[in-house]
Amino acid sequence: MTSSAPLGLQGAYLSGERASHDELRSRLLDVAVNLLVTDGPESLTMRRIATEAGCTTTVIYTMFGNREGLAEALYLEGFERFRRFLEAVPHRGDPFDYLTALGPAYRHACLAEPGYYSLMFERAIPGFEPSERARTLARAALNLLDRAIADCISAGYLVATQPRKVADALWAAAQGAISLERGGHLPDGRTYEAVTTATICCYLVQK
Repeated sequence: MTSSAPLGLQGAYLSGERASHDELRSRLLDVAVNLLVTDGPESLTMRRIATEAGCTTTVIYTMFGNREGLAEALYLEGFERFRRFLEAVPHRGDPFDYLTALGPAYRHACLAEPGYYSLMFERAIPGFEPSERARTLARAALNLLDRAIADCISAGYLVATQPRKVADALWAAAQGAISLERGGHLPDGRTYEAVTTATICCYLVQK
């Protein structure tokens, strides 16, 4: 009768396997989004990605299923990266100061990740439509903004309303300015700051 591996060793092995899997998955997504930026959506074939990443197409099919699965993984990865940008903003004692600090961080995320931005908001892959599940997860990645707004409402800075309502208005204003800036129609972030500030002001408690 053979004995099983000690739980500690088995756990370490499984942890190492997961880390290796996550590292490879991240590398494949990086390769894919870089191809999207440099060579366009036509370059997103399993064979081309495998060649660039130095792996087999079987690995990619196993991880993502097909091209549609890969596109959806890229879509979700983009929102996850944006979430990490927002989470990196240090919390402040004053909730309104924290909310206003999230604005520049969101703009920075959009400009720092042009490939993911184009896929998330500009239909960079023709024909790709994220599933309802993916859309729900994508919006959930920005729940940090909803919570910051809820804290401002509780502290009496913003009018009592649904935080999601304010967050969506702020998101829409931010996206409009960023799209114009990315298109070369705006020279810098001053308009972004103006429209996001104006949107927040619409919900300020009048004192």
